[in-house]
Amino acid sequence: MLSILNAIHWNIDPVIFHLGSFGLRYYALCFLAAFVVSYVLMLKIFKKEGKTQELLDQLSIYIFLGTLIGARLGHCLFYEFDYYISHPLEMILPFRMVNGSFELTGFQGLASHGGALGILTALWLFSRKAKVDFMWIADRLVIVVPLAGAFVRLGNFFNSEIIGLPTSLPWAVVFEKEDMLPRHPAQLYEALAYVIIFFILWAMYQKNSKPKTGYLFGIFLVLLFGARFVLEFFKENQEAFEDGMKFNMGQLLSIPFMLVGLYLIFRKPKQIKK
Repeated sequence: MLSILNAIHWNIDPVIFHLGSFGLRYYALCFLAAFVVSYVLMLKIFKKEGKTQELLDQLSIYIFLGTLIGARLGHCLFYEFDYYISHPLEMILPFRMVNGSFELTGFQGLASHGGALGILTALWLFSRKAKVDFMWIADRLVIVVPLAGAFVRLGNFFNSEIIGLPTSLPWAVVFEKEDMLPRHPAQLYEALAYVIIFFILWAMYQKNSKPKTGYLFGIFLVLLFGARFVLEFFKENQEAFEDGMKFNMGQLLSIPFMLVGLYLIFRKPKQIKK
């Protein structure tokens, strides 16, 4: 039986302060922290392997844009396709027309699977422009991506979004902006899983800074999207169309990433012809 009295009540204002029409949100700070911490750790890796900070600065711009564009398009196409196919400009513009006037909406909806595809596309474009091996960058970048993901999920927690299913567990959280049911703090589950994955990848890299090409990338794909697949069982579906599905959209989108990861882990190195 669910007990609202024993649950942790969460009703924090997601906006830290307002300045006119502008409001600084915890989510924005978490998103910024994700990039700052990732940059600092990647700089350590780049210096260790003799790469320049200038190269990392260029890469960071590609990753930032790839993440935002990919996550936004991913949400629009994977989760609200019927709406956005009729309102395509709202995919990329932070406002909409309401009764003949503009209404500032922000970008309401970002999908992590779309963000992953956006990052991979950005890496491919960057590797071609900078003439750097795609897999070399991928093997290093995925070390810090889980930590960035943990910050983003913390931001989701502040927003009281991506909530979990009802539960009677002692650490259940009542997201009062949603309803008064004790629920799994699914955002924190995911953030913790991502932190653990970060430490695993960081330890593997420190032990062997020159792993088999694609190996760390493969481990990342299996661990992160495997965790995502399992944790979806503790979440409410994000969209109504998922209610009749055995596996929700997040789980279905995770499967191809895991399969690619398994391929990268177990593939045999190319034989060098003599």
